[in-house]
Amino acid sequence: VRLQESGPGLVKPSQTLSLTCTVSGGSITTSYAYWSWIRQPPGKGLEWLGGIGYSGDTYYSPSLKSRTSISRDTSNNQFSLQLRSDDAAVYYCTKLVYGGSWTDYWGQGTLVTVSS
Repeated sequence: VRLQESGPGLVKPSQTLSLTCTVSGGSITTSYAYWSWIRQPPGKGLEWLGGIGYSGDTYYSPSLKSRTSISRDTSNNQFSLQLRSDDAAVYYCTKLVYGGSWTDYWGQGTLVTVSS
């Protein structure tokens, strides 16, 4: 499975950030697969933003729920993030799948800078 993030590398303060994760080597509707967005601001730890399950159910970090939207496009095998944020960070899309045990896969990450 390969995950690739795409989207603008620069957004303005308070602008909505939109990122897309394109998945290859496996379907986003694969049973027991959960697709998430995680970010890491410079010098800080990883933060889970939210995700979407194989059935289409969405899950959000309680602290960011009001500013986050995650959706999917099954025809293009993609899932997307929209986040109203003023935080620069590296954004990762990930897959967590259960097949007797849990296995995770990560994209390479994309840096998003916030500047006017």
